[in-house]
Amino acid sequence: MDIVGLYNYWIVIFLMMAGFYVVIARGNLIKKLVGLNVFQASVFVLYISMGKVTGGTAPIIAEGITNYSNPLPHVLILTAIVVGVATTALGLALVVRIRQAYGTIEEDEIHKLDDDS
Repeated sequence: MDIVGLYNYWIVIFLMMAGFYVVIARGNLIKKLVGLNVFQASVFVLYISMGKVTGGTAPIIAEGITNYSNPLPHVLILTAIVVGVATTALGLALVVRIRQAYGTIEEDEIHKLDDDS
């Protein structure tokens, strides 16, 4: 097995761990949303990598073509991108409301304000 030939999977692992680290290690809510988006992008790359067939063509019947590529993973990723944009917009709207209510978007300060009241 060629480890260097699987570079796209190494990129997926790096992006997943980087996104996960940002979500866990950062207290700023905007940074957490960015980390979630990085993690989500790594899942997109993973699905697209698995859906690629070497030498495969679009599933259109033609003479001389025997190796077809399945378009379903790519279509599912397009749907996931739309859902990801919508959830990011919702997350940003919630951060705006939290900022209005607490005056901060730092997680530790929000917990401290909740404990004091």
